Formats: sequence, structure tokens, C-alpha cells
Amino acid sequence: MSVELGTFLRSRRERVTPADTGLPVTGRRRTPGLRREELALLAGISATWLTYLEQGRDVRPSGQVLDALARALRLTVAEQEHLRRLAGGDATVEAAGEEAAPEVAGVPALLGDNPAYVTGICYDILAINDTAVQLFGGIGPGGNVVRWMFTEPAAREILVDWEQEARNILARLRAIAGRNPGHPRVTQLVADLHETSPEVREWWPQYDIQFSHAGRKRLRHPRLGVITMSHAAFHVAERPEQTLVVYHLPGDADPLVRAATAPA
Repeated sequence: MSVELGTFLRSRRERVTPADTGLPVTGRRRTPGLRREELALLAGISATWLTYLEQGRDVRPSGQVLDALARALRLTVAEQEHLRRLAGGDATVEAAGEEAAPEVAGVPALLGDNPAYVTGICYDILAINDTAVQLFGGIGPGGNVVRWMFTEPAAREILVDWEQEARNILARLRAIAGRNPGHPRVTQLVADLHETSPEVREWWPQYDIQFSHAGRKRLRHPRLGVITMSHAAFHVAERPEQTLVVYHLPGDADPLVRAATAPA
């Protein structure tokens, strides 16, 4: 086990006060922050086990122990990922729900007439603007792009080249699953898709791999019929598993067409 892990845990323990956690302040304190016994109590582990971790001994904390320590120490998302890397485990927060930072979640709304959304590691919609909701019928906040693709009849109607688009997103999910073996939400999504989609059962064993990229899609717009829109994908700097996807019409598109794609 890394000595760096022990250094990190001690530094974060010294940063949190008993008052921050609701613990009573008793007696004279020789060091700032929480005592080792207090952190162990908050995390539901033994003080001896915590001592071993802070001393860098060869012990392997489970994901549950790391999650408990992260909660007790009030770690940020970046600090949680760093903790897992130091512990030699998966850097992602395994089963916890995922949220975009407010600064990121607000970006789609700023893009106005350009359909835009932010997805998480499993293609959950973390933020989406009204233009995208109208364009992609049946998907909205809290939805999932891959589930929509394979289980919503609207997807096959809206995406002119549905099979190719479905193969592409499945190949991207295959790459995500390979980078995050055992991730509970990724594993569950793949299992659910196998149960509900014959195409997934047929295509998944082919092991196609793809990464997010810019391109064009042909879409059936509710008022304009078939249109071609460009799109680009941008990974969030501090959370590279989160992606901002932005669609826009070509620069030479008729102004009337542009006006018609705006939200009603």
C-alpha cells in the first residue's frame, strides 16, 4: 500500500473538525482536525485498520471502506478519485449517482438554439436544453441516451441512419466497459440492454470499439423533415467521463430552417 495514501488521509483528517461532523469537542487537542479514533468511528471501521492505512501497510481497503472514508472526510469528487487511485482501485465512484457540476450543467442552456446535453459515464443525461428535448423525442433530464437508442421507437424514427448510429454508440459503450471493468452501473446497463434488445445481443460479441468524436447525423425534424446536423463532443476537464455534446446546423443553412429548429 502506498505511503502517499497515508499522507493523503492524514492531511484530509487534519482538515475536518469535530464540529464539521457533529461530534462533540472534548478535552485539549494536540493536533488539528479529527483524531484517528473519531474518523474511524465516522467511517465505521476500526481505529487499528485506519492506522494501518495511514502507515502505508500492505492492506487492501474495499470500495465500501473507501466510500465511507470519502464521506467522513467530505472529499470532493476529484479527491475521491485520487483516493481510489492511491489505494490501487477503480478511480470512479462505483455505485453513487452521478451529477454534473453546476458550472457544467448550465452550459446546454447557454447554447440556446443549438441542441446540447451533458452525459455521464453510462450516457445518463446530466443536463439538457429545451432544443435537444424537442429534437430527440422521448429523452430528457434523467434519461439515458443508450437506453433511448435501443428501447424507444422514437429513436428509430428520428435517426435516419438508426442502425449505424446504434452500432456507433454501442461501440463507445463497449470501450467504456473495457476501461471500467466491474463498474456497477456500466455492468447493469449492459445487462439490461442484452435483456431488452436483440440488436445488442447480436452486436456486443463483435467487440467493436469507438470513441466520442465529431461528425454529422441525419435527423427527422418534426417540422422540417430530414435535416443534417453537425455535432461535436467535449470531455469535461475534471471529469473526463462526462461529455458535452453540441449539435448545430451547417453555416450555410437557410435562415428560415434555422428559425424553424429553434424551440417553439
